[in-house]
Amino acid sequence: MKKILSRLFCHETLTTDEAHDLLAGITQGKYNDTQIASLLTVFQMRNITTDEFVGFRQALLDTRVAVCLDAYRPIDIVGTGGDGKNTFNISTCACFVVAGAGYHVAKHGNYGATSVSGASNVLELHGVKYTNSQDRLERSIAECGMAYLHAPLFNPALKSVAPVRKALQIRTVFNLLGPLVNPCLPAYQLLGVADLQQMRLYTDVFQRLGIDFAVVNNLDGYDEISLTDHFKVMTNRYETIYTPSDLGFAMARQDELYGGSTAGEAAQIFDAVLQNRATAAQRDCVLINAAFAIQTIEQAKGIDECMDMARQSLESGKAYATLKKFMEING
Repeated sequence: MKKILSRLFCHETLTTDEAHDLLAGITQGKYNDTQIASLLTVFQMRNITTDEFVGFRQALLDTRVAVCLDAYRPIDIVGTGGDGKNTFNISTCACFVVAGAGYHVAKHGNYGATSVSGASNVLELHGVKYTNSQDRLERSIAECGMAYLHAPLFNPALKSVAPVRKALQIRTVFNLLGPLVNPCLPAYQLLGVADLQQMRLYTDVFQRLGIDFAVVNNLDGYDEISLTDHFKVMTNRYETIYTPSDLGFAMARQDELYGGSTAGEAAQIFDAVLQNRATAAQRDCVLINAAFAIQTIEQAKGIDECMDMARQSLESGKAYATLKKFMEING
């Protein structure tokens, strides 16, 4: 570690193999907390490279509790978090809309870190019990199109850095890695990021890994499409900046996407959206994210057609029926 830190302090970068071996050493307890904190600080002072990111990711995946859902070719819909906006559970709502439209979703999530309610918070309040059982996860995705992978049950290596991360009290490279270590290795991913630098990093990584993807960013700093300003979408096929009006939506106000002051309030908004009784801003925000997720799978379809499919899922009650079936299987 001394040699690695000396190189990094001199502005050198690591190869993919070096980054892999370094993080593997961390997960195996080879380095002390002070050394780990110094390493994490390096990547706060400069941007991580694609090679380093890919190496770190593979080291975490090597120790994961693997689950195979390959037969379903699922999509994961997730934001990086950390945008500080405290929105309601937009990506989790979008998951059930996409599953209600007939697609398979394997969402990897956790408790909220920078918001009142993360995906695991809102699902837990609905009586969902988390598991890493292959049989139950496969039954869930087969019967309702949705499986939920609660991150702590699948990524034991992260326990080795938890004390350092807690002591630092800042976002680190591990926050960036979270969205890319879904243990089932989904075939598709819709990823929301909070800034354009992250967008470029993830796009480069997805292209290196050969995953069909869409990375989205609202240009006013949301890690999802919020419809509060222009937003950018980058995929393995195109790169476009949209305004809400381009797709027939009104501009939303930031306060209309507020996620509540408690997890209970967030859960009420979550239910209102999936029961199709939410505000127009809440509904439209979920629909636009679900539509781009569907297009990530159905690359030949235009976004208007994907929007119609998302809207039909929500308005027909299929999205909410998916949630109810998911709660029945996972309760």
